[in-house]
Amino acid sequence: MADPNKYFRKGSEVEISSNDEGFRGAWYAGTVIRPPSARSKKVLVQYRALMADEAGKTPLQETLDVVQLRPPPPREAHPRFEFSQEVDARYNDGWWEGVVMEVLEDGRCSVFFRGTREQLEFGASELRVHREWVNGSWVPPLEVEETVSIVEKMKPSKKMVKDKFSKGTLVEVSSDEDGFQGAWFAATIIDQLTKDKFLIEYKTLRNDDDTDFLREEADILHIRPCPPDTFVVDSFNLHDEVDALYNDGWWVGVISTILKRKRYLVYFRGTNEEMEFKHSDLRLHKDWIDGKWIMASRALKL
Repeated sequence: MADPNKYFRKGSEVEISSNDEGFRGAWYAGTVIRPPSARSKKVLVQYRALMADEAGKTPLQETLDVVQLRPPPPREAHPRFEFSQEVDARYNDGWWEGVVMEVLEDGRCSVFFRGTREQLEFGASELRVHREWVNGSWVPPLEVEETVSIVEKMKPSKKMVKDKFSKGTLVEVSSDEDGFQGAWFAATIIDQLTKDKFLIEYKTLRNDDDTDFLREEADILHIRPCPPDTFVVDSFNLHDEVDALYNDGWWVGVISTILKRKRYLVYFRGTNEEMEFKHSDLRLHKDWIDGKWIMASRALKL
């Protein structure tokens, strides 16, 4: 289990994730001003590039939870980027996670950002291999040359749609509506309307007049199979990324405190909230990408 005091001492360089609108999903360089203590997990940090005043002379300082911080990730001396490789791109003073869609001349790459559905070009010096900070280690590690990159195909293959999303299949569906973003809800596929759209019926969400379960159209990019039971573990570790069952949906969070009797505090970056959950309402977080369940650099093909 990683000790935050080891990595976040006074003066330590760090990367910071922000929950403010327009900054979510990026990591920003900063410095620890006041480290966490035995009584508090809060850390006072100062951003390197973000300023507190319009004149741009006073660096912004914030008091944040330790789960919003990580050490600066390692960098390859001569990185080479490939199609479908997951990368971080330097943009607007932060590092934003994306996927290489095309390798261009002079080492430039066209990168797609899932969160905004934008695709932009970057030079090699503006890119780095995407890594996750997991239990005090970087995944994938710098010394491993051959790693499984996380591949995000924009649309599943026809065979995958036929095998995984046939009529009557139990699935999970995400929504872009306000108040529901970032959660996955159980549903059943009622019918395939077009190549990329389905009619689904939620298992818990009701329609406006509460007469039946809600039905709506869903794009293939917002549908995935229900995760297998192998995502259930005997216990969770500090800083594990998990899905928490709340308001009929599964929401992505991070274990921030381990309590007694198999209960945990989970921190949600999107809302800057911390809530308590029992063990049975949590599962390991994984992403469904190109027909595989992905956690960090490990892939479980089902």
